[in-house]
Amino acid sequence: MMLISVLYTGEFGKKVVGNLVNPSTFCVSCGDLCDKCRNLRQSFADRIVEMHELPLDLPDFIEEPEDFLPHMGACDLILAIGIHPDLLTGLPRLAASTGAKAVIVPVDEPGWAPLGLQKQIQEKLESIGVESEFPKPFCSLKKTGKPMIDEFVDMGFGEPGLEIELSDDGRMINHVVVLRDAPCGCTWFVAKKLKWTDAVDYKETVSETHHAYPCTASMERDTQLGDTILHKAGYIIREAVEKGMCL
Repeated sequence: MMLISVLYTGEFGKKVVGNLVNPSTFCVSCGDLCDKCRNLRQSFADRIVEMHELPLDLPDFIEEPEDFLPHMGACDLILAIGIHPDLLTGLPRLAASTGAKAVIVPVDEPGWAPLGLQKQIQEKLESIGVESEFPKPFCSLKKTGKPMIDEFVDMGFGEPGLEIELSDDGRMINHVVVLRDAPCGCTWFVAKKLKWTDAVDYKETVSETHHAYPCTASMERDTQLGDTILHKAGYIIREAVEKGMCL
């Protein structure tokens, strides 16, 4: 069983942790009409061995990341979500001390991990045999042949996957099954809102529910993507719905 340690700052990290743990209060998509569908979904609380929320009010520049990173015990995977970019340089040493085999650093805001910093950290992690991915956004994470990161995706988190059942005449969405959820939990929310809607209106439904969740990816233009990360996340969930409907 893969053991996970989480470092995070801010609301996005809280959503990811909530989706992994899957408490009864996490999803509110159906309100008073909740049918407890997420009760059937596995909780991975037993795999989270440590969770550390780091403060927002850190110095602008941090020369010694070890002074601000917690001491951590053994784990297999480190999730570093939204933490100060200078602290990312301490991840190779942290991975070595914990015996972690993989590190995932989601990039849902452009400033979280600039490309040059990513390359620097990946090279250091690779030199000590540690897998790494910097998915932008987190819901773009796919299986890449890296065993530990692929295991995280196989747990049901990463690029959304849906199975969609249409009515006999193809006009109505009758049922939606989440095969793989966005790490923040947005896919489940969109899936519930798609049920009993007109199939022809799926683009509008997906767009509205993706924003209503809300997706917490940045609306700041990202130079690498040539678009906002939020828009990229929106394209990802829409494509997942289209694949699920076999369009």
